[in-house]
Amino acid sequence: INDFSYLHTNCFELSIYVGCDKYPHESELPEEWENNRESLIVFMEQVHRGIKGIVKDAHGKGIPNAVISVEGVNHDVRTGR
Repeated sequence: INDFSYLHTNCFELSIYVGCDKYPHESELPEEWENNRESLIVFMEQVHRGIKGIVKDAHGKGIPNAVISVEGVNHDVRTGR
């Protein structure tokens, strides 16, 4: 579903797996957190990188369904309605 959402709705979803056990026992969770804490925090900080903004016309009104293309990226996105 993650690929479908990205390609067809511009919603970027991620599933992150930190081990092979889908349902670890609660006693294992503190160790799992400590093993992955720093990398997960750095990953969350990275969401603030890149291009972001609002597409507006000359009067400051949002432009629905505007196509946004970035050279070198083979995936256009559209603004919301």
